[in-house]
Formats: sequence, C-alpha cells, structure tokens
Amino acid sequence: MSNQDESAENRLRRELPDEVPSAPESAQGGEVPQPQPEVTGRQRLAKGLWPPRVSRAQLIVALLLFGLGFGLAVQVASNSDGDDALRGARQEDLVRILDELDDRTQRLEDEKQGLEKQRDELENSSNQAEEARRQTLEKERQLGILAGTVAAQGPGIAVTIDDTKGTVEADMLLDAIQELRAAGAEAIQVNGVRVVAGTYLTDSGNSVSVDGNKINAPYRFKVIGKPQDLEPALNIPGGVVQTLEKEQAIVTVERSDKIVVDALRAAEQPDYARSSSR
Repeated sequence: MSNQDESAENRLRRELPDEVPSAPESAQGGEVPQPQPEVTGRQRLAKGLWPPRVSRAQLIVALLLFGLGFGLAVQVASNSDGDDALRGARQEDLVRILDELDDRTQRLEDEKQGLEKQRDELENSSNQAEEARRQTLEKERQLGILAGTVAAQGPGIAVTIDDTKGTVEADMLLDAIQELRAAGAEAIQVNGVRVVAGTYLTDSGNSVSVDGNKINAPYRFKVIGKPQDLEPALNIPGGVVQTLEKEQAIVTVERSDKIVVDALRAAEQPDYARSSSR
C-alpha cells in the first residue's frame, strides 16, 4: 500500500466519531424499576379488611340484625323483670298464680269441648234445620250479653274501690277491667255503665269517664264469671289490688252466687260494614 493510501485511511478514521456503547433498554425507556418488597400474608389480610367495602344489601342485613338483637334484649329484660317479681313472691302467692293458670287452661279446654259438642249435635241431629235454629238463638243470646244489649245474671264478684285521696286514675280502672277479662269475665258494669269490647276510659278532673259517662268514686264493679278465677286475678302480687292500695285506695272484693248486670247498651248500626253472607 502506498503512502497516499495510508494517509487517506488515517484521515478518514480521524473524521469518524468514537464508538459509543449501547445503553441498556431500561435506561432508554426511563427510570430503572426498583424491586418490589415482598408482601406477607398478614399484610394482605389487613389490606382486604380495611377499608371495609360494604354493599347496600350488607348494610340492610346489618340493620335488621341490630333491630332483632335489640328486640331480643328488650324481651329478655322484660322477662327478667317478671321473674324478679315472681322470685320475691310468697309461696302461697305462687300457688295461687299456678292455680289461676290451670283454671284458664281448663276454661279453654271446656270451650273446645263445647264447640265439639255443638258440631256433633249438628252432624247427628235428625232435624238439622231445627237444631241449627236453636244454636243460632243461643249464640245470639250469648253475643247479646257480650255486646251489652241484653241483661245478664250469674255468679261472680262485686268490687268496690273507694278513692279516698282522689289518686285513682282511668288507666288503673282500665287495668282492672283487662285483668278481669283475662280471668274469664263475661259481663262487666261499672257504676251503671256497661263495659263492652269498645269501652274506653278517660280522666275527667278528679273523676273518671267511661265511654263519655262521668262516674265518681267509689267505683263499683259488677262482674259475672267464675269467682274462683276472678278474685285471685285481682290479688296477684303486683296486680290491681296492690297497685290501688299503693295509691291509698281501699279495695273490697266480694264473691256472690248471683250478680245482676242490667246496664244496657243500644245496638249500634254500622255505617259501612255489611254482612258478607249471601
């Protein structure tokens, strides 16, 4: 090779730039990724639990469960109060309460047997039309007693509440009526006013109104029913008599073989309800 050729090659190498090493692909795209720290199982569990993800359905179910739990707590508390009252009762009071429950059970059983007897009489009677008519008249008489449209008489009790301090209120008399009904009272009248299913009592100054009729102390109840059930119902521990005596009222209960309930209520014609039978 001639000197001229060597000079041209050297001049060409000086004009070319030096070779630059290629950069790694990560440097060409941007920052170099850092290694991720390893996540433990506990961290994954905590991340899944918080923050909580609650759907609408889960929220409704939670509210329903809360309401159910609250209701059960109230029920348990009320039962505990009743248990505490019975726990402090005397032995003879507990025996009387047990006898009263047995009597109520017996009354329901007697009513069941009576209905079954009526059914059998209708099924076996040779003259079913006449038997049905007789039972209808008997049922009408019974309903008339309950509705207060006919007078009634029978065994029962007479209750006198002497309100010497003027502390007896309408709700106390209403408690007495409800307790008597629960014990099987079939007809009740208070100071000449017949008590029926729709009877209401209100306070009226220093006295009480029954269905809008003002009555004054002493309050006299005439009650037809089984005396052995009615009297204990008023005298249970924490019951009507003890409540009234705490208000310094004097309560007298007398059994009788003949109680006459002669206060009557006019039969009311309903404005809108009509019989659906054809």
